Amino acid sequence: MSVKDDIIKFCSINGLDVMGFSECRIFHELNPYFDKRKKLGLENEFEEKELDKKINPFIYMEDGKTIISIAFPYLYDNDISGKVYFSNYTMGRDYHLVLMEYMKKICTYIEGLGAKAMYFVDSNALPERYIASLCGLGFIGKNNMLITKRYGSYVFLGEIITDLVIEPDEKVEQKCGDCEICLSSCPTSAIVKGKVGINNNSNICLSYITQKKDIEDLWFEKLGGRLFGCDTCQKVCPYNKKVELSVIKEFKPYEHMKTPEIKVLMNIDNKLFKDMYKITSCGWRGKNIIKRNAIINAFIIEKVEIIALQKDTSPYIRDYYYRLLKFFKL
Repeated sequence: MSVKDDIIKFCSINGLDVMGFSECRIFHELNPYFDKRKKLGLENEFEEKELDKKINPFIYMEDGKTIISIAFPYLYDNDISGKVYFSNYTMGRDYHLVLMEYMKKICTYIEGLGAKAMYFVDSNALPERYIASLCGLGFIGKNNMLITKRYGSYVFLGEIITDLVIEPDEKVEQKCGDCEICLSSCPTSAIVKGKVGINNNSNICLSYITQKKDIEDLWFEKLGGRLFGCDTCQKVCPYNKKVELSVIKEFKPYEHMKTPEIKVLMNIDNKLFKDMYKITSCGWRGKNIIKRNAIINAFIIEKVEIIALQKDTSPYIRDYYYRLLKFFKL
């Protein structure tokens, strides 16, 4: 077997069956894409501002020869629903930690072959979805999600740069065609017509809005039950209708994430957050983001003043409380 076959077999043994390989090179072809987004003011606070870090993998490994992209399917149950909800990707154990454990194993295996290997899980600015498409994992949809044949867009992505020269896989071309279901379904019109992804505005994407520190009043009613993340464009996508479910046990949803109690989340304290929510993928933003989103949704659903919040010890939470009273004219 070739080195490529050896790596594929090792990943398969560890339950990872969607992966691909691409040449490690500078992605000059993305310069116009990033330049236009910058000129249109479409970058958000989580994005890297330095262009070279977005297109040049040699910043991370000078003698890199191949980039390996690996998909981690996370969807366990496609029928979870409720008035308030967490995005599917947040329901199990924090994917950052899960992916790092798997990627460390794979890198150790590659190093055992006498090569260098460096893994990335949300730890670099490289365009992971674009790289995944180059590696043949899937195509980038109009909603900017990577869409795989077996798991749809319900995948996390990890990358490994190695100094091994490995035969690249073929890029998967865009397959959305004339479909615009995600455009018409997006609650904030963040998905825009035009060349795939280039005009999409992540600054008004509800997944981003539920995570940012400061939410403008005009978005309050748009949350519509969302506690963290959104999922609308994924739920309506035809490619997600008959997907295979994940068998990665770490992504099995916690019961309290499947059926969140808004009153519990409105009054969440440090101990409860540490024990039950910090371990998930929404934990990195801290307790008050979840608490704030729960309070906003409580106002939307109940349309009544929530007296107990007047004495909340957090000035941040109290500020949102009084803004919500004013917004809903209570």
